[in-house]
Amino acid sequence: MARVLVVDDDATVREVVVSYLRANAHEVVEAEDGETALARHREQPHDLVVLDLMLPGIDGIQVCRQLRQDGDVPVIMLTALGEETDRVVGLEVGADDYVTKPFSPRELALRVDSVLRRVTSPAAPRRLVDGDLLVDEARHEASRAGQVLALTAREFDLLRFLMAHPGTAYSREELLEKVWGWSFGDQTTVTVHVRRLREKIEVDPARPVRLQTVWGVGYRWEAATADDE
Repeated sequence: MARVLVVDDDATVREVVVSYLRANAHEVVEAEDGETALARHREQPHDLVVLDLMLPGIDGIQVCRQLRQDGDVPVIMLTALGEETDRVVGLEVGADDYVTKPFSPRELALRVDSVLRRVTSPAAPRRLVDGDLLVDEARHEASRAGQVLALTAREFDLLRFLMAHPGTAYSREELLEKVWGWSFGDQTTVTVHVRRLREKIEVDPARPVRLQTVWGVGYRWEAATADDE
């Protein structure tokens, strides 16, 4: 059972989402605005936050930024606008996933379970090493040259998957399925996460060496050479 914080100023939306999540055996806490959400999360941290983008006072973007500064709790963002720019902004500030309103409560519940499974995977932990990059699954931590990287849960999952499969080109659709667990979805999600990950692992994100673009296909991880190290 996970502890989930649902943040939305629409009482009807909160009621439906909370009902579905509790039916899935999660402990659910509600907040109607950003200030209340941050206060409740600081009082007792949650395992995941379902966060509406449009909130009175502090909006969802600011709340997500603050949550990222405070820790690495997974965030699923809700947006009523359905515009690509809003989805990208949410991902850029660290949201791990998003659902566009109007949405199916069942789909949201499945997304919540998917994110939680990836964060708390029971599989035997590994240590993946590639040059100066290290992914420690047991600690759910990645580092570069000994410095811990500030990665979201999805960024960590993407890095872990790519490092475990060097030299193989994956399309955005394949990465959505293998990393996000989605059988459908907006491939912009992958593009944004790749860009964010490059900013944290590449010496020059504009000229990536490790996380390379394969034109017409998608992306490929190139293992470090002795010179790179």
